Amino acid sequence: MDQTVLNFPSPALRFAVRHAAAVDYVLAEHDLSALISSPYLDQAHRPPELTARFEATLGRALVMAFRESPETDSARLFLQRVLYRINRLKLFWYDDLTAYDNEHSPYLREVREQIESAWEDWESTQRSRHTVRAGQAVQALIVRTQADLDPTPSEANLYFRHRADIAAYKRLLEMASLDALVEASQLSRTLGGASNPIHATLTRMLFEEYGGGRIERKHSTYFASMLEELGMFTWPEAYFYRVSWQVLAGINLSFMLSERKRYFLRYIGGLLYTEISTPSTFRHFQAAADRLGLHRDRTSYWQLHIQEDVRHGQWMLDEVAIALCERYPDNAWELVHGYDQQRHVATRAGESVFRAALGEAA
Repeated sequence: MDQTVLNFPSPALRFAVRHAAAVDYVLAEHDLSALISSPYLDQAHRPPELTARFEATLGRALVMAFRESPETDSARLFLQRVLYRINRLKLFWYDDLTAYDNEHSPYLREVREQIESAWEDWESTQRSRHTVRAGQAVQALIVRTQADLDPTPSEANLYFRHRADIAAYKRLLEMASLDALVEASQLSRTLGGASNPIHATLTRMLFEEYGGGRIERKHSTYFASMLEELGMFTWPEAYFYRVSWQVLAGINLSFMLSERKRYFLRYIGGLLYTEISTPSTFRHFQAAADRLGLHRDRTSYWQLHIQEDVRHGQWMLDEVAIALCERYPDNAWELVHGYDQQRHVATRAGESVFRAALGEAA
């Protein structure tokens, strides 16, 4: 597309460009679905009709997503959806076995790496990096976790606590469902390898997240109960097309870090932030559910995390993060980097949920 067109300030033109681009991205996403299920995906003479439109649209999205243009948001959404569709092949969904025929496709790996490379470069420009010298990582993590245990409530959190109506609350559940209904799946990808006290703590956390092996106590079951009470769909990915690129980016970041063992310290830093910060956020969501008159026994997902994640956060700091700082002193800064990145990505995702909820409010 001619860059001169993108520089016109006309709202009507911006809408037209954005709408046309969105249609192209939808069609290209359908092409990706066909590619994932194609028996010819990695053949030497792959039919060009399978890839031509998808590759052209992918190339444009990689340009438009990381600079200001009328189609920036739709390009980012497309890229994050593509990443998610490829990443989910790492998890088994108890569906048709043929869905995994291209699980190790070199073509899909190349697509994923193209997106992740451009995305990582862009993300590195979105926040200031704090230099952590050798020996300072433990103190840096302690300071951060203390601040994030009980932070000043954000505008979004106060909105849900005091003002959100039932439509806005349901929008929150839609956005959260993509991750919550398969909760802790990325953590499970990090638990192979040699046993040690750090590994044991992470395994104990996963065991609790999975309800000790009892489906009725698995955390995702509690989330499904909230959906059921409101007459919402309860199967994973039911609201995939209602999820913002910012929320998808958080999920895809977790996939990227957990699937690459070299990024293990960054993943753990991010998980530390998640466990530390979740109770303070979920207290506002529980207050919203109470204010809206929802049954406590059907909204116990919030309370469960308020209670358990306080303990998990302490485990993550004392038994995992600090222990890893001692084990890898020259790389301990990566834990802090992962923590700060997860805070940034989670805050951005939370703001997108807030905007979506405001749009649904009566």
